[in-house]
Amino acid sequence: MGFDAGGTGRNQLLPWVIPAACIAGWLFVSESGRVPAYLLPHPAEIARAGYAYVMGDPGGGPYAGRFLSDARASLGRVALGFAIAALAGIPLGILSGRVGIVRRLFSGSVNAVRAVPGISWLPLSLVWFGIGMKTTIFLVALAAFFPIYLNAAAGARQVNPLLLQAGAMMGTGRIRGTAAILIPGAMPHILTGLRLGLGISWAYLVLGELTGVPNGLGAVIMDARMLGRIDIIIVGIIIIAIMGQASDRMLTFLMRTCFKSARRTA
Repeated sequence: MGFDAGGTGRNQLLPWVIPAACIAGWLFVSESGRVPAYLLPHPAEIARAGYAYVMGDPGGGPYAGRFLSDARASLGRVALGFAIAALAGIPLGILSGRVGIVRRLFSGSVNAVRAVPGISWLPLSLVWFGIGMKTTIFLVALAAFFPIYLNAAAGARQVNPLLLQAGAMMGTGRIRGTAAILIPGAMPHILTGLRLGLGISWAYLVLGELTGVPNGLGAVIMDARMLGRIDIIIVGIIIIAIMGQASDRMLTFLMRTCFKSARRTA
C-alpha cells in the first residue's frame, strides 16, 4: 500500500519536473546576470506584470486589467475556428477512410493545401475578410482541419470490415452501424486529431491576432513588442500555454463524458 501511494505521488509530481527545472534555470540566469534584463526579465518582474494584467484595475496601467476581455475574445475565435474544422474534418475524414472514391477525390487536394505554410494564407485572408475576427477564424479553421481530417480518416480505415459486416448481418443499418461500430472503433484516432487540431488552433490564433485586431492575447503580444515590453510578451506566452493546456484537458474530459469509446483512450 505504501509503495503504491509513493508511486502515485511521484506520478503526480512528474509533470511539474520540466516546468520547475525551466524556472530554476531562469532564476539562475537572471540572478547571475548572464542575460541582460531587457532580453529576459527576472521571474519576479514577470510575476508582477502578470498580476497587473490579470488582477489589476482597468486604466491602472497600459495593460492592467485587460485579461478577461482579451481571453474572452481569443477563446471565442479559437472555439469558432476549431468547431468549423471539427464539423468539416470528422465527417469528411470518416468518408475518406471508408469510401475509396471520396479518398481519391480529396487526398491529392488535401495534401497539396496542407503543404502550404500557414503564413502564406495570411495576406490572402486579409484581402478576403479584412482585419478582424473573420480572418483569425479562417486561419484557425484551416490549420485545425488537416490533423482532424487525417486522423479521422486513419481511424476509420483501420476499423475491421468484418465488424461492419457482422453488424449488417444482424440488421444494423448503415447509419446505426456508423454510430455504433465505425465511430467507436475510430475514436482513439478521432480524439488524437481533435487534440492536435486544438493545439494548432492556439498557434494560428496568435498569427491571426497579429494582424492588428484591438483585443486578444495575440494582439497584446504584438502591441507589447512594439512598446518593448518583454515582460508582457512573456506573460502572454505563459497565459496562452496555460489556456491551451486547460482547453486540451477540457476537450478530453468532454469527449470521454459524451462517448464511452473515448474512455478507453489513454
